[in-house]
Amino acid sequence: MEWYFALAFLLSLILIFMAIGTPIALAFLAANVIGAWHFMGGQTGILQMLNNGFGALSSFNLVPIPLFLLMGELFFRTGLGMKMFNAVDQLMGKVPGRLSYVTVVGGTAFSTLSGSSMGSTALMGSLLVPEMERRGYKKKMAIGPILGTGGLAIIIPPSALAVLLATLAKVDIGALLIAGILPGLTLAGFYIVTIFIQTKMDPAAAPAYELEPVPLSAKLKLIVTDILPMLSVMVIIVALMLVGFATPSEAAAFGALGVIILAFIFRCMTWKAFALSVTGALKVTLMAYLIVFGSATFSQLLGFSGASGGLIQWATSFDLSPILMLLAMFAVLLVLGTFMEQISIMMLTVPIFFPLAQALGFDLVWFGVVVLLALEISFSTPPLGLLLFVMKGVAPPGTTMREIYSAAVPYIVCSMLLVALLIVFPTLATWLPSMVR
Repeated sequence: MEWYFALAFLLSLILIFMAIGTPIALAFLAANVIGAWHFMGGQTGILQMLNNGFGALSSFNLVPIPLFLLMGELFFRTGLGMKMFNAVDQLMGKVPGRLSYVTVVGGTAFSTLSGSSMGSTALMGSLLVPEMERRGYKKKMAIGPILGTGGLAIIIPPSALAVLLATLAKVDIGALLIAGILPGLTLAGFYIVTIFIQTKMDPAAAPAYELEPVPLSAKLKLIVTDILPMLSVMVIIVALMLVGFATPSEAAAFGALGVIILAFIFRCMTWKAFALSVTGALKVTLMAYLIVFGSATFSQLLGFSGASGGLIQWATSFDLSPILMLLAMFAVLLVLGTFMEQISIMMLTVPIFFPLAQALGFDLVWFGVVVLLALEISFSTPPLGLLLFVMKGVAPPGTTMREIYSAAVPYIVCSMLLVALLIVFPTLATWLPSMVR
């Protein structure tokens, strides 16, 4: 069978199963069984596929996923996140658009520690949007920064999605996690500049209001007690990987333990919070492991059928520059992101795009950051970006999808600008990982 028929056959199977409502992991599994039967010799092929899939699940590289998820759940359920938000809020003072800046600064820190875009967006949306509307903020100043910083959880470590991407693409997990730090902080800086420009162009969008002044001694106390302990967890995780003292799995374990210790120190650890955190992390972990199983076997089927090799040979036969090929792949990710969720996109594209990126001579860690940025943009891209609907669910009654769409646009532009910056200056993503290679 020609490679394009094999590729069309496998992709059609997946799309058919998804169209009838089969969960994405099970859709891949069912398509893999049929494909193995057809391409790998019936029952023997299916047994070989299952052995390969279970081999992928036994990888030590998957350990950071449940640990990072547990860390984020604990940070959210115990209330440590709100302590940090309240501290940042009090430190900002009477800055115009103060609550928007609080959202970016506090949201970046919270996204970093939680590793969950949906959790970060849901928390900030439910707590900050009503307060900002009460203070007279326009919707764009309230919703936009939350959508932007929610997506930062994908890029800045610890990111469970980055670990999953690195595992599927067979890229060094620690390098990909570290590579997201500078681009993520740069993106947060772009968001701050965006808010500054919006408040200058439309001062009524974020009206000033009176606040009780906070003494310097009280500010220092807030920094020491409510901000530094939380941020130290992230700093320790990154530092352990940077100096080579710990693997990503060990750093993730230190991070989860650090949040547990902080919760006990602040006396906010309860059995209920712990049980909900473990349950939440377990649910997502099981889904992630099913996805790894399905994607690993799908990659092998693509290789065995000749689909991936034929596609790479066909794509590289065009007289196009590598940058144009990169932009084409980026565009595909954005288009898929308008009607598919991010993990499904990864399962479909990683087995094809990463070998193609390698053939084009791209640094795979750098390319991984670009893919994560594409996923981050698609998270808030109208009409079906997942964060848009999370925001709709927690926003005050009367908030329309059109208002949410328009609020997201400036922050999507910021992300696009960062992609352009990464293409022109790839060292923005590769410099930190080169320190530990």
